[in-house]
Amino acid sequence: MTIDVDSIIDRLGGADAAARLTGVGTEAVRKWRQAGLIPSRHWAAVIAATGLAVSDLPGGPAAPRSDTVQPDTGDVPTGATATLVLADGAVFWGRGFGAHTGVPAPVGEICFNTGMTGYQETLTDPSYAGQIITFTFPHIGNVGTNAEDIEAPTIAARGLVVKQDVSEPSNWRAAQHLDAWLRARGIAGLAGVDTRALTVRIRDGGAPTGVLAFPADGRFDLAALRAQAQAWPGLEGMDLAKEVTCRQSYDWDETRWAWPGGVGRQSAPKHHVVAVDYGAKRNILRCLASAGCRVTVVPATATAEDILRREPDGVFLSNGPGDPAATGEYAVTAIRGVLQAGVPLFGICLGHQLLALALGAKTYKLDRGHRGANQPVKDLATGKVEITSQNHGFAVDAETLPASAKVTHVSLFDGSNEGLACSDRPAFSVQYHPEASPGPSDSHYLFERFVAMIERRA
Repeated sequence: MTIDVDSIIDRLGGADAAARLTGVGTEAVRKWRQAGLIPSRHWAAVIAATGLAVSDLPGGPAAPRSDTVQPDTGDVPTGATATLVLADGAVFWGRGFGAHTGVPAPVGEICFNTGMTGYQETLTDPSYAGQIITFTFPHIGNVGTNAEDIEAPTIAARGLVVKQDVSEPSNWRAAQHLDAWLRARGIAGLAGVDTRALTVRIRDGGAPTGVLAFPADGRFDLAALRAQAQAWPGLEGMDLAKEVTCRQSYDWDETRWAWPGGVGRQSAPKHHVVAVDYGAKRNILRCLASAGCRVTVVPATATAEDILRREPDGVFLSNGPGDPAATGEYAVTAIRGVLQAGVPLFGICLGHQLLALALGAKTYKLDRGHRGANQPVKDLATGKVEITSQNHGFAVDAETLPASAKVTHVSLFDGSNEGLACSDRPAFSVQYHPEASPGPSDSHYLFERFVAMIERRA
């Protein structure tokens, strides 16, 4: 007999005890109550603490599944050439495209992105390292690919899942078919999946672990794929910034794309900004250059001494993948050194979380994360609502921020923290992506705010 989530949390000793036991924030426990489900990755801890059986848990094996999910029978449906196998045994069959997978096949956290445009920018966003992206918009590949709409030289995502087969591109900027572009970069895709059913599964049960297999010989070992998914430890505790950061420092002067000439060059910068690359997107660097900055990019492992010896007018903390607490093992010390020096500082996404950690706050993993270009955020100072582009699976616990740091922005989806500003030093950050690549340009003003902070200090 299934036991409801409220009763399970009570058996664990309440929300605080449940959060400590499973290593999440109390906001995540609140979402369990709201969804009526506890993510499967926490079942082992819950079962050990309560003595319940897995069949007692909401969403356990006794619960009905969507008709779009095939049981693990080993039979390959007619026409299927690829599959997505989840750690709980669910199998989504479809048609493979892009590059064939080897052994082991790519494994990662399955997330969904709600953006209607910008799939190429999304795939090359380093913040997607360790993840397989489900696109909720059906027309992926319709505008092809080109050399300008990339955010990093390589694809950090481990694969993608789409509803419709990739069609021939229809756009004047298209230089290559998405399928050929993915094959050249060794990335596999899965088409023909009911992505709405998969998205609902993620929404209700949290982001699962899965393996995307597109073998050249068409043979599938479902038991091995499931075991591989179950063995993957998940993103919590993973420092992925070291995998995607630059290996040595470099200068950047390219400005934002504009009609009709494309990208430009910053030839008369007024300020020098050092950008710490935890997985920086190119359009963020373009926005800094367009705001009048000469940009020096340094690796994620740069120390405060490495940063400050370049005599920056400001320091920027970039976006990036993985668990901020893991990256913070080395990044927090460097950020504290910059704060102590009084250099103006601006962070976004992972940079926002790392700034919060440097101030003494804590972070936690969201059950579903925020990914897409339609995320509403409220500026508490002005009351204005911005539609933002986001890509993050962790968040800052606002209740742990020190008195010297105030909350500036909140998510109108779930109330989680979206921004902070220090009252005793020139530093602020936001959880979302103001560079808008892809996404709306509501938040471009933040780069101007950073430059204004630099000029006030000067």
